[in-house]
Order: sequence, then structure tokens, then C-alpha cells
Amino acid sequence: MVRLRRSPGGCGLVALLVLVALLSLMVVPSSATLVLTGTVFSPQPPLVAASQQDVSCSIAILPSGATTFSRYHTLQMQTDLLNARWNIQVQVNGGAAAQQSASGDTAFVNGYLLSYPTTNDVSLSVGVNGTVPAGSGATVTVLQVTELDNGGAPVPGGNLAVTAPVATPVPVNTTGSAGPGKVAPSSSPSQPARSPGFPADIGLFAAAAGIALCGLSRQRR
Repeated sequence: MVRLRRSPGGCGLVALLVLVALLSLMVVPSSATLVLTGTVFSPQPPLVAASQQDVSCSIAILPSGATTFSRYHTLQMQTDLLNARWNIQVQVNGGAAAQQSASGDTAFVNGYLLSYPTTNDVSLSVGVNGTVPAGSGATVTVLQVTELDNGGAPVPGGNLAVTAPVATPVPVNTTGSAGPGKVAPSSSPSQPARSPGFPADIGLFAAAAGIALCGLSRQRR
């Protein structure tokens, strides 16, 4: 009978492969660092409920791995503005590299468009236009950026948010009384009171006297 002899290094090789597999499972995907470098509002805050709002943001992407951004990840962009329209541009070393548009409260940028060697400077120019919600609270999140891994889960540390205050609506006065800085409307224009003059009094007296004389003349007949 031929017996198979196990190689002395076989156990070590298997153990090494198992260790590598375990380490790969324990590795936390590194996120790119998102830095907000500029924000322009039109019109300027505070935002006005039920009105149109334009927001432009510049975002620098600082690499934390072998590339500027993982090509297997995705950037998710969200806004609280209603009926939003997006204009997103990827810039590499100061020049335009990619452009895309979208509509709705969420837009996505594929990591492939952001993945470059770390010797490059990658940034995003994000423009969003929409309507400020009528039932807004004290603030509105006009832009929320989140890095997602290849499973769609948020990557720790890969996010930023841009918020703006909302103007407090002026209460409508329904009682007709004047509020601060306002004048209460009058119900109807008042007519100036007429002061009785002498000609009016004399006319009334003459009419009454005439009626009395007519009565006396009829009685005499």
C-alpha cells in the first residue's frame, strides 16, 4: 500500500490562507475625506418657505487610501428641497472631467468617476435647485452627502451636511386689530358728521308753519 506523506509546510500554508481571509473580513473600508470648500445661496438665507432656492457647493475629496476614491463605492446626495434638480460636475486638477444631472430628492455619483491616483486633485461642484418645504422647521438640510460601500451601507466618516435657517413666518392677524408695525383696516369709510346750519333749520320751520296754516284754513271753512 502506498501511503501519502503530508508535506511539512502544508499546514502552515493553510493556516496562512485562513488568516488572510479572516483579516480581509475584518478590514473596515476606508472612506475618503469630504471637505466643504465653498457654498453659495441664491437668495441668501434665511430661506423662505414655499419659495425657490438655489444652492451651489464645492467639495474637495481628500484620499485616505491607494486612490482618491474607491471605485467600488458611491456618493449619495440628498436634499430636503422639493422637486429638486441637480447639476453635478467632477473636476480633476482644476479641469472638468465628468458631468451629470438628476432630479428628485436623491442623486448618486459612481465611484469610478472619482477614482484617480493620489497624485491628482479631485473635487465636486454640486448645484441643486428646489422649493423650500412649506412646513419647514427652524432649519432645512439643503445638501447631505454620504459615501456608500459596495453593499449600499454608509462608510463611517464619509459624509457632510449643509443646512440653512428658515425665516419665521409672520402670523396673520384675523381679528382686524393692528399688529406690530401694521395698521388695522377700517370696516367702511366713515362719513363726516353734518352739523346743522341755520338754512336747514329755517327750511324745516317754514315747512312746519305752512302745514299748520293749511290746517287752520280748513277748520275755518
